[in-house]
Amino acid sequence: MACTSCSTSDGGAPKGCKNNGTCGTDSCNKLTVFDWLSNMSLPNGEAPFDCVEVRFKNGRKEFYRNTEKLTLSIGDIIATEASPGHDIGIVTLTGELVRIQMKKKGANHKSSDVPKIYRKASQKDIDIWSNARDKEEPMKVRARELAIGHKLEMKISDIEFQGDGSKATFYYTANDRIDFRLLIKDFAKEFSTRIEMKQVGFRQEAARLGGIGSCGRELCCSTWLTDFRSVNTSAARYQQLSLNPQKLAGQCGKLKCCLNYELDTYMDALKDFPDFDTKLMTEKGLAVCQKQDIFKGLMWFAYTDNYANWHVLKIEQVREIVAENKLKNKVSSLEDYAVEEAAAPEKDFNNAMGQESLTRFDQPKKKKRPSKNKKQTVGAEKAPGSEVIKPAVKENRPAGNQPRPERGPRPAGQKPREGQKPREGQRPQGNQNQQKPANNGPRPAGNKIIPNKKDEPKK
Repeated sequence: MACTSCSTSDGGAPKGCKNNGTCGTDSCNKLTVFDWLSNMSLPNGEAPFDCVEVRFKNGRKEFYRNTEKLTLSIGDIIATEASPGHDIGIVTLTGELVRIQMKKKGANHKSSDVPKIYRKASQKDIDIWSNARDKEEPMKVRARELAIGHKLEMKISDIEFQGDGSKATFYYTANDRIDFRLLIKDFAKEFSTRIEMKQVGFRQEAARLGGIGSCGRELCCSTWLTDFRSVNTSAARYQQLSLNPQKLAGQCGKLKCCLNYELDTYMDALKDFPDFDTKLMTEKGLAVCQKQDIFKGLMWFAYTDNYANWHVLKIEQVREIVAENKLKNKVSSLEDYAVEEAAAPEKDFNNAMGQESLTRFDQPKKKKRPSKNKKQTVGAEKAPGSEVIKPAVKENRPAGNQPRPERGPRPAGQKPREGQKPREGQRPQGNQNQQKPANNGPRPAGNKIIPNKKDEPKK
């Protein structure tokens, strides 16, 4: 799996690990092989293997013959033979492991058809290669627009320039054969370069582009899987998976390759199981299989007249009943052979992070009772920049028609409320808002008039 901190530089070599593609495990590149023979010296008189493995864009690899006997190591940028011109690639494997890889992929190292290595790439070659790589993304967008204009049912997934910039290879996917002769003319006129169209499958497209699968890891086809075996829906049936195409399909739109990983283990386990179509004859009636548990070795059976009740049987008990049925003997009932599944005691689970029990969502939540303080806060005024001022809580009055307790005399100087009768021993007071009668009569003798200071003229 590639390093998360690594990315591809302009020259195509990964950066971030500061090894330029020559990591100890060589994990920065896709579909790489660890050279565990790199520290071993060859016997005396033994010439090193003259072929090397070279990687190009998106994991495309080819084998080339080192006719010039250059001293090459993993991570070297070299110029290789192409038609026409030359191509630029990175060495990913040297030595005797290349012989094993060529044998695995069916390439004959003794054949003269193996292309040659010209030289180690110079700085000029690397600059031309980098400039050509920068043109690929905007060219892909324009190429898709032209393909849509011709109304062709194809998808241009990737474009790869040759190292010298003289040719561009267009990788596309399509369900049927496509007549793209007019499209190639438009491409040559638009991009002014040699055009080559190459059709790839949907799985090869996913392997070239890469991505993250539903498991959270990088795609197997882009990291280590080199051969694509056919995957059938029977693999999902044997593993008792739901036949949901959205869950069984990978990023390529086909069935996931990982369905074949554990298929052999399931097939070996199913050899000890009776057939799923096994029918048991009992005195209560015919029983058919409803479910299997491969890991626990259990089978669930139900009567044909009552499919709601299932009975759990071990595979040994099922074989015993089948043997009795072959002798034309019926067993009494499935209840005599049923296995009671012991319910595991419910325990609170707390993991290292301190989470709550796993069954915390099984019980329905209790409804919260309305708070009494909500009624009290209704109508409360809030002063600016201060907290909510709650109104005073009224005293509880006595229930029923009981007389109120007698109150003491009102304090001196306190006036009764408007409309309230005065208490005993208290002088009644009139309305404060009532106007005093005008004193229009003569003032008694001896009373002096005190002038108001406001009425005096100012000096």
